[in-house]
Parts: sequence; structure tokens; C-alpha cells
Amino acid sequence: MVTNTYSKWGVRLGTLALWAAAGVSVVFWGLRLSAPAAGPGAPVVLPASVVPDAQALARLLGAAPEAPGAAPAAPVASLASRFVLIGVLSGRSSGGGAALIAVDGKPAKPFRVGAAVEEGLVLQALGPRQAQLGPDAAGPATLTLDMPLQR
Repeated sequence: MVTNTYSKWGVRLGTLALWAAAGVSVVFWGLRLSAPAAGPGAPVVLPASVVPDAQALARLLGAAPEAPGAAPAAPVASLASRFVLIGVLSGRSSGGGAALIAVDGKPAKPFRVGAAVEEGLVLQALGPRQAQLGPDAAGPATLTLDMPLQR
């Protein structure tokens, strides 16, 4: 006669352990695959605003063409369209701080309060979402840059 040398409880516990491991694996990978991507995104640099060609628009609407030989005027970018405020780090108690400003579509650079952003323009003051530029550190601000609203 053959006797049964294994225990029924051993098989049952082994099966339970395998099913528990499979369930834990399914839950782990389900949570891992459904989680949003980790890490902060790169800052977005908005393109400079488009300046419409007034002469082309006038020709489109039926204005008389220019005199022959006259060179068409090149569009001039306004001072405000050349700068994009990306970020502000304002020192509330010290009055200092820094701003990330992109100039002429180039990558943004940090500028401290009082530093020259460009020849003739100094970063004068910072607000929670804005930076003020002017000809010198003590004079009136000639340009105020606001951070774009994020959607």
C-alpha cells in the first residue's frame, strides 16, 4: 500500500503564496503604468509675437502700390516683443531677487535686480509675476514684463 507523504496543507499554502504574489504583481504594475510621468517639465518659451506687414495688408485691401524703386520698409520689432519673462524669484524682505528673461527668442538667462539685461536696460524691480526694466536702476520703468498665464 502506498502512503501519502505530503501534507494537504503544504500544497494549499504554496498555492496561496503563488496567487498572492501574482496579485501583488498585478497591483504593482497597474499602479506603475497608470501613474503620470514623473519630473517637472521644461519651461516653455513662447514665440515672439508676429508683426503684420502693413504694406502687404494695404495692397490686399486695394491700396495703390508703392512707387517703383522704393524699398519696402522692414518691420521693426517693438521693445516689449523682444523680451519674454519666464520666471521670477523675488526677495520680499530684501527687495532683491532674480528673473529669468529670454531676449530675442534665445534661451532664458537669470538676471539679478540691478543687472543690465541689454545695453540701456536694467532690471529695476520684481513683483510676484512681473519684472520692470528701465534705463537705470533709479529712474522710472520704461518696460514692464508680465509672466504668461499658464493653462
